[in-house]
Amino acid sequence: MFEVLAFVYENYSAVEGCPEPLHLQRKLSAVGFEADEIEDALVWLQGLNRAALRVPPKSASEVEAVVSPVTESWLRQPLATSVRIYPLYEQIHLGPQCLGFIRFLESVKVLPAHLREVVIDRAMAAPGGPVELDDLKLIILMVFWGFGLEPDALILDELCDDVTERVAH
Repeated sequence: MFEVLAFVYENYSAVEGCPEPLHLQRKLSAVGFEADEIEDALVWLQGLNRAALRVPPKSASEVEAVVSPVTESWLRQPLATSVRIYPLYEQIHLGPQCLGFIRFLESVKVLPAHLREVVIDRAMAAPGGPVELDDLKLIILMVFWGFGLEPDALILDELCDDVTERVAH
């Protein structure tokens, strides 16, 4: 699924530039992605679209696209004095590296609380075991992309850079 998301991020400038799900599915299939990876990615992107439109989440089995936002938002802006407590299932699925990275982005004022919640929601929607740090970075990029935001150059470098090739001075 993450390879499909990376392809979408690299080839479409924003959600508005991304084709409709059926057209995107055909494009991804033509490029050579597996059908199950495409389906997982499309469901994941639908969840991101709902968050960007501030539409209440629907059942996981529903695959219909959301047409219009509703007036009542499921995503509330946390107060500045709020503290995020991660339940055990989030701690297990995200793991210490991902939780630490999210906290780092919050501390440098790059990831506001409402986007943090979307990142956590989308990370929890990722299939499989604990989320890898590289996959979380892609999720964060996709959340910025889905909201039509561009992270600044240093953060973009941090999100895209392969830290295993860095040389310590």
